[in-house]
Amino acid sequence: MATNIDKALYQAPTGLNDMGEEAIEIEIVDPESVKIGIGGMEIEIDPDAMNEEDFSTNLADEMTEGAMQTLSSDLTSEIDNDKAGRKDWEKAYTEGLKLLGLQYEERTEPWNGACGVFHPMITEAVVRFQSETITETFPAAGPVKTKIIGKETKEKKESAVRVREDMNYQLTEKMVEFRAEHERMLWSLPATGSAFKKVYYDPSLGRQVSVFIPAEDILLPYGASDIQSCYRVTHVMHKTKNEILKLQAAGFYRECDIGDPTKETTDIEKAKDKETGFSDLNDDRFTLYEIHADLDLKGFEDTDKDGEETGIMLPYVVTLIKGTGEVLAIRRNWEEDDDLRLKRQHFVHYQYIPGFGAYGFGLFHLIGGFAKSATSIMRQLVDAGTLSNLPGGLKTRGLRIKGDDTPIAPGEWRDVDIGSGVMRDNILPLPYKEPSQVLYTLLGNIVEEGRRFAATADLKISDMSGQSPVGTTLALLERQLKVMTAVQARVHAAFKQELKLLARIIADYTDPDYSYEPEVGERKAKKEDYDDVDVIPVSDPNAATMSQRVVQYQAVIQMAQMAPAIYDLPQLHRGMLEVLGIKNAEKLVPLPDDQKPTDPVTENMMIIKGEPVKAFSYQDQKSHIGVHMAMMQDPSVTQLIGQNPKAPLIQSAMMAHIAEHVGFQYRQQIEQQLGMPLPPQDEKLPPEVETALSGMMAQAAQQVLQQNQAQAAQQQAQQNQQDPLIQMQQMELQIKQQELQLKAQDSQMKNQIAMQQLQSKNQQMAQQAAMQEKKLLVDATTQSDKLKLEQQKAQLQSQLAGLKVGAQIQDSKAKLAAQQQEAGVKMGIDVAKSRAQAMQQPKAPK
Repeated sequence: MATNIDKALYQAPTGLNDMGEEAIEIEIVDPESVKIGIGGMEIEIDPDAMNEEDFSTNLADEMTEGAMQTLSSDLTSEIDNDKAGRKDWEKAYTEGLKLLGLQYEERTEPWNGACGVFHPMITEAVVRFQSETITETFPAAGPVKTKIIGKETKEKKESAVRVREDMNYQLTEKMVEFRAEHERMLWSLPATGSAFKKVYYDPSLGRQVSVFIPAEDILLPYGASDIQSCYRVTHVMHKTKNEILKLQAAGFYRECDIGDPTKETTDIEKAKDKETGFSDLNDDRFTLYEIHADLDLKGFEDTDKDGEETGIMLPYVVTLIKGTGEVLAIRRNWEEDDDLRLKRQHFVHYQYIPGFGAYGFGLFHLIGGFAKSATSIMRQLVDAGTLSNLPGGLKTRGLRIKGDDTPIAPGEWRDVDIGSGVMRDNILPLPYKEPSQVLYTLLGNIVEEGRRFAATADLKISDMSGQSPVGTTLALLERQLKVMTAVQARVHAAFKQELKLLARIIADYTDPDYSYEPEVGERKAKKEDYDDVDVIPVSDPNAATMSQRVVQYQAVIQMAQMAPAIYDLPQLHRGMLEVLGIKNAEKLVPLPDDQKPTDPVTENMMIIKGEPVKAFSYQDQKSHIGVHMAMMQDPSVTQLIGQNPKAPLIQSAMMAHIAEHVGFQYRQQIEQQLGMPLPPQDEKLPPEVETALSGMMAQAAQQVLQQNQAQAAQQQAQQNQQDPLIQMQQMELQIKQQELQLKAQDSQMKNQIAMQQLQSKNQQMAQQAAMQEKKLLVDATTQSDKLKLEQQKAQLQSQLAGLKVGAQIQDSKAKLAAQQQEAGVKMGIDVAKSRAQAMQQPKAPK
């Protein structure tokens, strides 16, 4: 490919600027990463860099119509195969929808107006599951709690609080549709066995979205085991023409003629419309296929390091219109910085009971037969009662009754015309029986078995003894709720995946600042918070209902009564209040961990009132201990507190709090001896670190012990000085010490004289040694000066050689520049001559 560059982008040869002629066109053939450097300026022409595309661009805009038609045809054929492969599943789904009994069935068989009621076994189980699960997964305070990743620090704890508050704010206030979509999913899940959520960022809303997708709108190929590893997932979407045009205007879909929608209703949609009472008379929506598949697109093949095609299929998202097959969008479905090119997950699969394939089993599959049998028997019992109460029969042709065959009202007498004989001979009532007791008993057994199998039967706690141990009640609850607990655990796991996808979108696509002022930390610490913590649902996967958790706490409280010393009773009662859903549990049962550092006087007041207090490592432990001890020794305070019936508790609480300060004071003394801070108390230390610290602490503890013993001895000595006898003994000792001091001074004078004589001799010897050292130093200095002179001489010689080489290089450069200038001038002259000759030549006649 040739590139024409007008008015050359680089500097022309010297001499051409003075000619005043028009710009010369220069053609560069096959410019592959060409670098041109003239006159100190460097220009790089890189076609690959010029053709770089946005990673998230719509690849359909760059593919040919033929390639897109081939791709659309292949994908449509595979989607049709996926739909045909689950035909029996759709049939079971359609039949199960009829068992919900949301609409009364008008029957004409065996007679017009026969009973058309449905037994609400499946509907009851669905409503129970939805009601129990929504309260567990979505409480009023919000569905999210956080878990710290790695080591717990003060900063991470604050981040966890901010993330929890922000996520709950997003799901309860910003995403107004989230709870409604979640409840719709919980209605569909137990009935069909599978339900899906799609999590994505909606640019039109400017926020994250999580919508419910019914199982019939997710097509999976035969042999798929789960949606995470499935190589093709098709989402059947329904959009109006206006919605598609908006997405085309936004650049999300490519510009093309979408035509008119093709109206087609599936059997499942017809069954749903019949149950809900709706019809699709005004449905003018388009049906779109959004295919998440692994593809090897022509022109976008996967290549290795050498640029060779590998043939590996990569994950893409293809959106096309059903019917016309028009491709609207093709986009990459992996992260831009992901070297492995793993498929991005947008769907979350909720399963009621995992089955053989990708779709789960629901109540339609598990107790559909029970519900159908119960419905049939119930109708038979109602019809039998109707026939028994309003019997029919045979009558002769000559019998005429006024009012024809209308039922006779109570207290009504009608005229009868008899042709011959008595009336009883002209009427024969059919022998209808009362509703069968056997059928009624069978109905009860079927309903009981169905409810038990669906785990919706009521546990008759009233039949148990009031004196039953809590463990027995817990065992019965555990057995009764075993199946439902497993289902709730699966919902918990899927909900956790959904929350993680939402948290990642919030962290990646939203502003780095909070839209409100968080209670802890700064506004700008948002994206970093999501990197430090993990979001999980507030639901408990080990307990399906609140009653189960209450019984568990009751069992622990019963055990704590037998050994209260080994249990944290405030923490236990706080947890019980939180399980019961009591608001402001932290105010009703305050914990030491909730306390904030206060002054020692306030701590004394809190202890007197029976409120919990806590010591902190960074407080002035000595001052706190002094204030607490002063109050305990104050006679006025002790006299008043002694009259309080809770005086022993107050005293024990004070001593326990003082012990906390003493412990922290001892820790500070150890740290002072070690010269470094000790690890946090709740930090788990490696064995080698703990061993090394133990040895260092042992030495520091001995030093602290010696200091404390010295201080104790000094205090004891100060107390002893106040005794008169001891003072007289000390005076005698002082006199003896003075005598000893005089003797010591005499001997010290003699020693000083001897030391002076010895010092004079040493000075003479030192002077002689110094003279010898000076002589040696002068000799060494002379030798060093000679070596320096020789080195300087060698350096000067090398510099002279370098200057000669530099001069030669400068001469060469000057000659080369002159030659280039001369060549430029000659070139200019030749060009001018050639043009002049061309102008002088006569033009050929036309």
